[in-house]
Amino acid sequence: MQRVIIIGATSAIAEATARRLAARGAAIHLLGRQPGRLEAIGADLRTRGATTSHAVLDVNDIASHSQVLDAAWAALGGSVDIVLIAHGTLPDQQACDASVELCLREFSTNGTSTIGLCVALAQRLQPGATLAVISSVAGDRGRASNYLYGSAKAAVSAFLSGLGQRLRPSGINVLTLKPGFVDTPMTAAFKKGALWATPDKVAAGIVRAIERRRSVTYLPGFWWAIMWVIKSIPERIFRRIKL
Repeated sequence: MQRVIIIGATSAIAEATARRLAARGAAIHLLGRQPGRLEAIGADLRTRGATTSHAVLDVNDIASHSQVLDAAWAALGGSVDIVLIAHGTLPDQQACDASVELCLREFSTNGTSTIGLCVALAQRLQPGATLAVISSVAGDRGRASNYLYGSAKAAVSAFLSGLGQRLRPSGINVLTLKPGFVDTPMTAAFKKGALWATPDKVAAGIVRAIERRRSVTYLPGFWWAIMWVIKSIPERIFRRIKL
């Protein structure tokens, strides 16, 4: 039986991933800000074959991370096989441009809090475990439309690259997940097109990448080619493009 912690468990991608793990009989500890939603998701997962527990976590309350994680380990019997970090927001770039306070708060939610959690988790995970973290293709290159979000995700991706290198000799796999456009409540206002994926499709890719102990995975996979092209554009030309 796999023992799993999901942080940001009320997100659409996290919930879809949890359902796939529940079908395998996993023990899942859910962490998030909304106790009512955590209870509802836990009840659904139990009907699908999981055993569940949950607790409230405000990811920006970094001082609480250690206590909450210790309780999560205890809820799972003192051992964890998989941790999935899936929290995040999609900030309004123009609003961030106008407010230093908002800019830094959003960077904390999407970047600093994740890094803090990873440091605490790295101290607790045992050989054979996987730390899977949702970053984004937005972190591969800053774009005028969402560079605050992208810069936070870039920080996360770079941190995970180094952390994965450090933890590899101990048998702990660090997996950076880079979804593209995903049709979730967070992106409800966006016009959808051929490049958009469902949370369940992304969840299938997450589970597959964990099983294969990948280091970096684009979801869906075609985003690797798209971002290779975007990253290859010279900066002097890139600055003239509207993205």
